[in-house]
Amino acid sequence: MYCRLAGGIRNLLFSTGMSTIRCALLMLALLGFAIHPSWADDGDLRGQARAALEKATAYMCSISTEGGYLWKYSLDLKERAGEGKATATQIWIQPPGTPSVGMAFLRAYQVTKDARHLAAAQAAGDALARGQLESGGWGYLIDFDPNNQRTFLRSDKGKLSPKQVAKRKNISTFDDNNTQSAIRFLLALATASKEDDKNAAAPNERNARIRDALDYGLKKMLEAQYPNGAWPQGWDGQPHKPDECPVTKARFPENYSREYVKQPYWFHYTLNDNTQRDCIETMLDAFHHTGKPEYLDAAKKGGSFLVLAQMPEPQPAWAQQYNMQMEPAWARAFEPPAITGNESVGAMHILMDLYVETGDEKYLQPLPAAIAWFKRSALAPGKWARYYELKTNKQIFGDRDGKIHYRLEDISEERQKHYSWSGEYGVEKAIAFYERLKRDGRETILKARQARTSKAGRSSAKALASAVKEIIAALDSQGRWVTQGHVQRRNWEFSDRIETEVFIKNVRRLCDYLEATQP
Repeated sequence: MYCRLAGGIRNLLFSTGMSTIRCALLMLALLGFAIHPSWADDGDLRGQARAALEKATAYMCSISTEGGYLWKYSLDLKERAGEGKATATQIWIQPPGTPSVGMAFLRAYQVTKDARHLAAAQAAGDALARGQLESGGWGYLIDFDPNNQRTFLRSDKGKLSPKQVAKRKNISTFDDNNTQSAIRFLLALATASKEDDKNAAAPNERNARIRDALDYGLKKMLEAQYPNGAWPQGWDGQPHKPDECPVTKARFPENYSREYVKQPYWFHYTLNDNTQRDCIETMLDAFHHTGKPEYLDAAKKGGSFLVLAQMPEPQPAWAQQYNMQMEPAWARAFEPPAITGNESVGAMHILMDLYVETGDEKYLQPLPAAIAWFKRSALAPGKWARYYELKTNKQIFGDRDGKIHYRLEDISEERQKHYSWSGEYGVEKAIAFYERLKRDGRETILKARQARTSKAGRSSAKALASAVKEIIAALDSQGRWVTQGHVQRRNWEFSDRIETEVFIKNVRRLCDYLEATQP
């Protein structure tokens, strides 16, 4: 076929009176295009992907609040929400809020080197810096309305009376990856902004604020860690008292209330929503970005807590939260003391990651017993309970009535639908990774991770192209990806809307394609 095609091209060119050399050169060019028509398409698609990123970033910047973002916006921007309903002066921290959107901008900058994406990321970072709490972290949201200020910001220190401070919230929240996601974004942003600072004619005040917020946040996160290596769900900035939180092994309580007694639970040693895993990952990230050993030490200390927190037989897994005596404890009314099939997987994964990072075998010691427990505790093939009753190992459920239930149908419809009571939870993948780690060894896993990093996306360009074309086609004239259909939570509802989660996902996919097709 190619010979007949070449002959046809040659005859056509010679018929025009073109010289032999020029004819040969054009033949090669045209033949190359004919044999590999996707080259031209890929080049055009790369340009379209870059243009889509630029347009989407510009639109997101146009709807930001002081550089920050929520989760959802109505198309007319009159309705806004994070996890809860929000106002035009508020931004959200919890993913997929401001740090997550900032990370998407940063990814676009890293792939394209377009300074507009970096500027958008820096604006998001500056919004976080301005909303940083005195305790060093962040809550769920920041409100830039000075007349609606209910938090004790770092910038307020020395400006408020003790009476005013007492009326304001100052809880750095580690639940739901709030403070951790903000710090990890600022770490990545500070690293990316170094080159920007080098090329600047004068010191960049915004970048300086971001670095200062990062340093302060990291310092306070170290202070928030308990002597045994755990982090709480939230921290008020007050030093821990070692005599109130002794370093000891987890144990079953002799007796515990079968009904919820309202009490503060935010200071518990917390694994719920993988808080401990996220904190350790943040410390490892800080160590990788800065090289400072105190962050690696904090990560290792966090791993030591998880070794201590493994419950004894007959349930050698983990609880969602522990009291100061290292006993599983109540949190919210529907979160009873129990062994958790969900967060135990996160504990296993981060222990394996710490082993890969450090080579210390102690992080693997809890896993054989935990894996054996998982294998004998499955509800069905590939399915585990969120909560197992202490000692009996029966599946249990919680509700807002503060009672322990043994059947899903016995709890309210609202709790049945809006809480995870059973699932796959990544158990089989965690077990498979442990088996591969033991079989292949730490060095092999390290080399495989490095290889994936250096060759990220190269082999997936063809597979990505179809999805990228759909993403580009879905971008409207304003630079929006519009999600259609109705969605509702307890205090908000939307029809057609803009979702930061969709923006983040699409930006990542476009960036993966651009990275995979780089010359």
